[in-house]
Amino acid sequence: MSTQVVVVGAGYAGAGAVNAFEDAADPGEAELTWISDHDYHLVLHEAHRVIRKPEIESKVAIPVEEIKDDDTEFLKGRVVDVDADEQVVRTADGDEVEYDYLLVAVGSATAFFGIEGLREHALTLKTLDDAREIHQAVRAAGETATTTDPATVVVGGAGLSGIQSAGEIAEFRDDHKAPIEIELVEGLDSVFPNNDPEVQGALRKRLDRKGVGVHTGEFISKVDDHAVYLGGSEERYYDENADERPDPEEIDYSDDLVMEYDVLLWTGGITGQAEVDEFGLEADDRSDRVYAESTFETSDDRVFAIGDTALVDQGEEEVAPPTAQAAWQAAEVAGENLARAVRGAPLKSWQHEDKGTLVSVGEEAVAHDVQGIPINTFGGPGARALKKAVATRWIADITSYGRALNAWSDM
Repeated sequence: MSTQVVVVGAGYAGAGAVNAFEDAADPGEAELTWISDHDYHLVLHEAHRVIRKPEIESKVAIPVEEIKDDDTEFLKGRVVDVDADEQVVRTADGDEVEYDYLLVAVGSATAFFGIEGLREHALTLKTLDDAREIHQAVRAAGETATTTDPATVVVGGAGLSGIQSAGEIAEFRDDHKAPIEIELVEGLDSVFPNNDPEVQGALRKRLDRKGVGVHTGEFISKVDDHAVYLGGSEERYYDENADERPDPEEIDYSDDLVMEYDVLLWTGGITGQAEVDEFGLEADDRSDRVYAESTFETSDDRVFAIGDTALVDQGEEEVAPPTAQAAWQAAEVAGENLARAVRGAPLKSWQHEDKGTLVSVGEEAVAHDVQGIPINTFGGPGARALKKAVATRWIADITSYGRALNAWSDM
């Protein structure tokens, strides 16, 4: 019987690892089963485009059948348990799949940090359905608003996803002449926090130009069905999984700024998937992300972890960043390591290489510290073309140049 290899997850890490394993494995030496709760791969760093134009969803949601080889079996289902003793993964639908080697790439979930009311009232952007829901909510809010009583869309979190989503909502507003005000809220002191001030300034300039109100330096304290409360300190911004948490009843919100909203989108952080607790792997208690070596090996030598699922060791107490770029790079090595494990060959170590940052703000884009380009930070047609090129190159890598070319205009 051939060695049984299972890959769980269809994000950048999972889809890339499937391709890499198929390329690296010798014919007939292993059987690959790919499991995911979605039968498509979402080009997540371009999913915000669907907020403005839902008709392009077919360009950012790629059926798994276009990605995998014919010999690879695909099973749609959400993996909820890994039995390391029996070497079996189990899905919520009751399917059981045996493995000799398993790669876990289930991605991340949205972190709500225990902020009262946030989980209940905020939209998030993790799936194609999320993007559709945000579009519908923004459209409906604009249709019922007037120029004297405009709708307000609040985007919480001014990281990559928050900035790009706010930019697309602004483009939707302008395309449809909708009476919508957009407010971007960030608890830290600047947009795109913890990055070079030069790129922060370039992004802030473009947000201002798009008419996005930017509020930095005050955390969201709580949320109800019509307003967010601003003025919380970082001490209030706590881990929702911690053993001891502040009692909302004991927090004084009386001095907080109240910002009413019609649509609230939260993009403020990530955490591990809840099911990881059932996988029996050593993981960070706070984030539910699995500890992995630079070879992607976990505490179980037959289980590998990659992407946002994992805290991949990079030496000197550093871990790989939870970015699409890192997942793409890691997937190539992880897929090859699966093939190496099958044949008993030494595993490769992986080190993330930062090739730069590309951020869109609607139809504009900012490029920063891009490998091979001497200008540190720039916008204009060059940055826009680079942003398109990265997205379409990924699509070409996992499918075809024809599909990539078809997607170019909407990236």
